[in-house]
Amino acid sequence: MSAGASARLRTKLLLLEPEFRGATHHMWRSEGLLPRYRTYLCTMHAVIRASVPLMELALDRLRARASSGDPLAAPLAAYLAEHIREEEGHDAWLLEDLRAAGGASEDALAPLPPPLIASLVGSQYYWIEHHHPVALLGYIAVLEGYAPAPGLTDRIARHTGLPAAALRTVREHSVLDTEHLDELYALLDRLPLGRDREAAVAVSALHSLDALTRLFVRLGRSAPTPSPRGAGPVSPMGVTP
Repeated sequence: MSAGASARLRTKLLLLEPEFRGATHHMWRSEGLLPRYRTYLCTMHAVIRASVPLMELALDRLRARASSGDPLAAPLAAYLAEHIREEEGHDAWLLEDLRAAGGASEDALAPLPPPLIASLVGSQYYWIEHHHPVALLGYIAVLEGYAPAPGLTDRIARHTGLPAAALRTVREHSVLDTEHLDELYALLDRLPLGRDREAAVAVSALHSLDALTRLFVRLGRSAPTPSPRGAGPVSPMGVTP
């Protein structure tokens, strides 16, 4: 057992947390929030649509490792199989929110996601394929652990005038991700990680939080309003690559 793995991971993430908090505080400022919120939805769709495919890839690789006696394969596969069911369809929520906020699905689907999103998500594909699928737990820990705050939904509604239908993703994840994070940390503490596998989780988590922080810094810049329906594609996520 690797007792205390979750506490050690939390301690490491605390080193990067102030910068992340500063970036999100600036991004959610009231000035110009409506167009910035639409850009946020487009950006998060580019990230979240990869969640289930990443876990499915990791699950497939873990099943192959089970035959070689990998002690992490069975418990990690069981966790991912359940988590896949919990996360299915969340990318569709973002598109529904975007349409309710006055945007169009094409605003999220048509542009090429910028390199920063490819770095955030793509690193997980690499580590799953070329190191060990356990690294994905670090990525999940960041996405679950730095989810929208409980009061954010009301703040967005107050400063943008958007209806509840445009805020489902923020509202749901402010509740769901706390429960999911508790499950993940419990898993980390009972997995037989060993030093090398625990380090892989930590490196993945630190990279993910750093990339997510940089992504929110860019979102915090003044973003152009997504083009009207039928006006053609917009620049990737409305931010400077």
